[in-house]
Amino acid sequence: MNKEDGIYRLLQQHLDKQAVGFPEAGSGADLRFLKRLFSPEEAKLAMHLSYKPAPTGRIIEKAAHEFSAEQTERLLDSMFMKGAIGWKEKHGSSHWYVMPLIVGMYEAQDGNLTLEFLADASAYMKTMAYGKAFLAVKPSQMRTIPINKSLPLEHQIATYDQIRAIVQNSQGPFVALKCICREGKAISKKPCTKTSRQETCLGFGGAAAMVLRRKHGREVTRDEALAILRQNEDDGLVLQPANAQQPEFVCSCCGCCCGMLTFQKFLPHPIDFWTSNFQAEVSIESCLRCGKCVSRCQVNAVSLTASAGKAKINLNRCIGCGLCVPTCPSNAVRLKKKESEMSLPKNDEELYDEIMANKKGALGQLHMILKVVLGMRL
Repeated sequence: MNKEDGIYRLLQQHLDKQAVGFPEAGSGADLRFLKRLFSPEEAKLAMHLSYKPAPTGRIIEKAAHEFSAEQTERLLDSMFMKGAIGWKEKHGSSHWYVMPLIVGMYEAQDGNLTLEFLADASAYMKTMAYGKAFLAVKPSQMRTIPINKSLPLEHQIATYDQIRAIVQNSQGPFVALKCICREGKAISKKPCTKTSRQETCLGFGGAAAMVLRRKHGREVTRDEALAILRQNEDDGLVLQPANAQQPEFVCSCCGCCCGMLTFQKFLPHPIDFWTSNFQAEVSIESCLRCGKCVSRCQVNAVSLTASAGKAKINLNRCIGCGLCVPTCPSNAVRLKKKESEMSLPKNDEELYDEIMANKKGALGQLHMILKVVLGMRL
């Protein structure tokens, strides 16, 4: 291994110690990806950052034996502008942190995608090493919440399960973003089958401030953000915000482009890795066998039974998005709240602290993968 590769190997090992791992890939795909986002100098400085945001002054102190204060500030800004690290303003000062590959470095490449970048990112994300680390994350980084038209009136719905309440309660700013997955598919000549719109994802609060600092995305008003969400629901997209009571982004996803939903369909018991408070159920007596719920579902959780042709929900796959509810002509489908409601961390920082506390070692990841391969429940 040459000296330059040695620097990137040290960065890979540092990132792997964070809340969401970045394990070594025997193929070298991990280093190829890192080289696309970090220069050797930037890689050295990034090793002084963790997943917990730290103020500029503290990073300058930690890196003083390698970089001057001016160099540190320049490199931090350079990495941030490339979407390699994260930034947020806390207590009136800039704080910096390393991001996971997903959700983080990959999504920050919106608008800058190339076939070469997609090839390197895909090569790494498809490795067994990364798959084990990604599946082992607990709780999940994202969750599914119901579309507004599907929310059952008879239940008291928590604010964090109502996307409109989340947007209404945010102080802003708000930004509309291109869906990185849909953008990647379009570049690869595989256009989305659900919508021709790419600007379907939203950021608000601190995430929106980060996007605007990088001059990515488009700033929108609160009402414009709500209008985008309404169109997303009409287009049949699944709402997936960050897994916190106060999320700062929401992705609107389709089963043909979204990496998360595509991966979901690959797993034998995907609900083991999904966070949601709801699941769909069908009234057999009211079902007209029209099949609209089957085509509306983005994760292959609905089918028509061979005998009577009635709709059937696979509860191992249903993520409670509610897309099947408003299009049922006989109101035979509804969302049912799960018996045990999940407990959510307050914000993204508490989320990653919880993920770090639950982080599995190599043996724990291997045990989990064996269960997945054998089709066993976790």
